[in-house]
Amino acid sequence: MSLFDWFAARRKDQFVGKVIQEAEEGDGLWGKCPECGQVVYRKDLIGNANVCSNCGHHNRINSAERIELIADANTFKILDKNLSPTDPLGFKDRRAYADRLVESQSSTGMKDGVITGICKVEEMPLALAVMDFRFMGGSMGSVVGEKITRLIEKATNEKIPILIVCASGGARMQEGMLSLMQMAKISGALEKHKQEDLLYMPLLTHPTTGGVTASFAMLGDLILAEPKALIGFAGRRVIEQTLREKLPDNFQTAEYLLDHGFVDKIIPRTQLKKTLSVILRLHSKRK
Repeated sequence: MSLFDWFAARRKDQFVGKVIQEAEEGDGLWGKCPECGQVVYRKDLIGNANVCSNCGHHNRINSAERIELIADANTFKILDKNLSPTDPLGFKDRRAYADRLVESQSSTGMKDGVITGICKVEEMPLALAVMDFRFMGGSMGSVVGEKITRLIEKATNEKIPILIVCASGGARMQEGMLSLMQMAKISGALEKHKQEDLLYMPLLTHPTTGGVTASFAMLGDLILAEPKALIGFAGRRVIEQTLREKLPDNFQTAEYLLDHGFVDKIIPRTQLKKTLSVILRLHSKRK
C-alpha cells in the first residue's frame, strides 16, 4: 500500500467511524442502534423518522426520505433534475473522477449530490434543497452550486422562503477552483434574496463541514440543526495542532455551536415539519 492509499484509508476510517454508521442490517426486519445498542423493529424506526426511540440517535437518511418528511404529500416539484456534472479538469487520483461520478450516479440514482424543488409545508410554499451525503460525501461541485443558485433565484423571483438541508464534506476537490467558486455564487444569490426581505434557513445535519459551512450553511436568517450533528470547517485534529491545545469533547457539535451563538435552534427530526410550519406562518404574517 502506498503512503497516499494509507493516508486516504486512515482519513476515511476516522471520518466515517461513528459519523455515518448505519443500524446493523440483521435479517432486514430488525436493526441495532449504533449509539445505545437498542434492538429496534425497522418499521418502527422508519415510522419515527429514523430516530431511535430509546436514545434519540438520528440515523442517516437520504434526500428522498428527507423530502418526504418535510414536504406535504405530492407537492414537491423537482427542478433541474437532468443537470449532470462533467470532468472539466480530467482529474484522476487513485481513480478517474469520471469513474467516481458514474459509480455514485449508479448507486444513488441521482445526477449529483443535491435535489432541489418547490414544495408546500402545511400549505405554505417553500423552496427546498436537500444535499445527499451518499453522493461523494455530499461534496459541492459545479452542478450542486448551480442547482442551489437556480433554486435561490427562483425563490427570489417568486418571493418565497428557502430551506437548504446541508450534509456535506465540503467543496469537491476534483473540480478545483470551479468548486470553490460555488461558495461565492450561492452567497451572492442569497444576498439578493435577503434584499427582498425573504426568509432563508439552513438545516445543518450530520455532517456539515468544509466549504459548505464556510458559505451558505452559516448565512441563514435562522440557522437550524439536528441534534449532535457534526458542524465545522477544518477537522478537529488540524485545529488542535494549529492552536496547540486540547479542544472540548463536544467541540463542533450542534449543541456546542448553539451554546456559542452559531446555531439558533436544534430541532429533533420528529419535530421538524411542525417547527418549520410555525416559522413559515410567523414569517408570512409579518408581510
